[in-house]
Amino acid sequence: MRPLTKSRFKLALECPTKLYYLNNAAYEDKSQEDSFMEALAEGGYQVGELAKMYYPGGHDITESGYDGPLEQTNELLKQENVIIYEAAVLYKNLFIRVDILEKKGNTIHLIEVKAKSFDGHGTDSFIHKKGYVQPEWSDYLQDVAFQKYVTQKAFPSYVVKAYLMLADKSKTASVNGLNQHFQITKSPKGRKSVTVHPDISLASLGTQILTAIDVNAIAQLFIVDKADKDAPSTSYAQKIEEWSEAYHKEEKIVSAVGVHCFGCQFKGDNLTKKSGFHECWKQQYSKLTDTDLAKPMVHAIWDNRRKKKHLEEGVLFVEDLTEIHIGDSIQPTADGKLSRQERQWMQVEKIQKNDDTFYLDRGKLREQMNSFTYPLHFIDFETSMVAIPFYIGQKPYEQVAFQFSHHIMYPDGTVQHKTEFIETTKGAFPNFNFVRALREALNEDEGTIFRFAAHENTVLNQILRQLEQVEDTAVSDRQELMDFILTVTEVSDGRIGSRTMVDMCRMVKNYYFDPRTGGSNSIKAVLPAVLSRSQYIQTAYAKPTYGSATGIASKNFKNKQWLVMDAEGKVKSPYKLLPPIFESVDEDSKTDFISDTHLADGGAAMVAFAKIQFTSMSETEHNLVIEGLLKYCELDTLAMVMIYQFWMEETGVL
Repeated sequence: MRPLTKSRFKLALECPTKLYYLNNAAYEDKSQEDSFMEALAEGGYQVGELAKMYYPGGHDITESGYDGPLEQTNELLKQENVIIYEAAVLYKNLFIRVDILEKKGNTIHLIEVKAKSFDGHGTDSFIHKKGYVQPEWSDYLQDVAFQKYVTQKAFPSYVVKAYLMLADKSKTASVNGLNQHFQITKSPKGRKSVTVHPDISLASLGTQILTAIDVNAIAQLFIVDKADKDAPSTSYAQKIEEWSEAYHKEEKIVSAVGVHCFGCQFKGDNLTKKSGFHECWKQQYSKLTDTDLAKPMVHAIWDNRRKKKHLEEGVLFVEDLTEIHIGDSIQPTADGKLSRQERQWMQVEKIQKNDDTFYLDRGKLREQMNSFTYPLHFIDFETSMVAIPFYIGQKPYEQVAFQFSHHIMYPDGTVQHKTEFIETTKGAFPNFNFVRALREALNEDEGTIFRFAAHENTVLNQILRQLEQVEDTAVSDRQELMDFILTVTEVSDGRIGSRTMVDMCRMVKNYYFDPRTGGSNSIKAVLPAVLSRSQYIQTAYAKPTYGSATGIASKNFKNKQWLVMDAEGKVKSPYKLLPPIFESVDEDSKTDFISDTHLADGGAAMVAFAKIQFTSMSETEHNLVIEGLLKYCELDTLAMVMIYQFWMEETGVL
């Protein structure tokens, strides 16, 4: 049996050709979830369990496969009124599992649960003023529309109504530790699941923070082909039948290539497997070869908002771009900083000319650096936003700042990992203590403060709004904390603090471009490029002296060497040199651990903190995860120091 399931239907919405590559062992499939998606998925598991609590007394169909769940569902539907979790419905070759199915007499309510938030104002934000579904909501509504279609076809004598159950940002948790009622656990076979606290009751959950929204009319728009601004070439029913039949027969549906193809998970360079990406492009452009498709394509250009137009004009590769393709005016901004188009054209030219040299406006960068006040402070935050709040008074997806790292550079160039903060207690709201610790760390002097990108500024503004909503009696130093935030941030109303943090990412965009970053301005792309360029940086970090008595003082590393070459003689990214979290633990002990062994990005850090908060975790694992988080965050601020030291060397500020 090869039915078109809900997940396969959603994949076909992206591109029907993917149905042929899916579960085809001959093709490369890179659809492994990254750490950010894992965070969303695990939040989804918990939201799903919480939603069941709002529909008590249901029958949970936990069996996998097709026949067993279908038999159980059909038997339960014989009851006049019934609630079923993970109900199974089959019509022809279409198969779905419904998060929550509520049958009341002759009416079936389909409740699709999503770990996504909405503003609490019904379906207003779902529909454009011209009457079609907003693109950002389309996937969610397509999902529930497909379920409505299949259920209505399977049970034509019933009235079928569709609902989306979402995290309601207009609601506030009225109990503490709501998230911790739903613990992530791992089975002996390594499968993760959610275990609901045995003593939990509907009353103990407090205010309901998930809301079921009636989207039946919107779902019907898809079914009658009126949900999109452009009329479809094939009716909804015909489209589903075509996809279902093709998947069942393992036949390929040929689709036109476009910008959506650039993120295809079936793009592979595995010599033992085929690449669906390559096949699709070569099918549409018969003269293309695998060698051609190995060249940089137009989507590789940073912030390229014209890539769709390029493809429409038949321009596929960076080597074929001209200045006209980038824009009419490729020149610096009025203040001499690199413009977006100038930066894009610089990337194009370096690819076309095979030019590996980097660009640095030493004069303007030196001028800005000479305006800074020592000692210099480099800070980085780790934060979490989850669907089910950790704390009383918190809304779904409200910001939680749980960690920061702080390096300092003195006038003589000496560097020190000065301070850090991390909240390790379950159920303790960290934000105000976080700001207190940051204020204490930065208020010893008037030195310039650096961040990398907008995140730190955004987080402090969010905490400012939280402080504005609490009483002075609840937070005795409320005004002092608010004053501090206003001093170091740019506020949305236009106010700029007297000691506003300097954005190093903005400095990169304004003055520096290196082809070795691949067009990216992220710190994880800039750092290895800098390391590969700078003799000064290479010398400073080539020996295991970081965290030693003679090197840079560190709170979490001892005798660490950050410059390491790979087998091809290229600099390894320092982020790949972070030790595994459970490096010191024997293999047998690791089998019970639920956390991943590496922290490689902010998404992974967010997941790790969330697991500390709502996972059944041993003290050993808890302590090792904390240790891993501290090392990861420290590397982020050290990376900022290294980039700044590179600029000092290049501009002569050293």
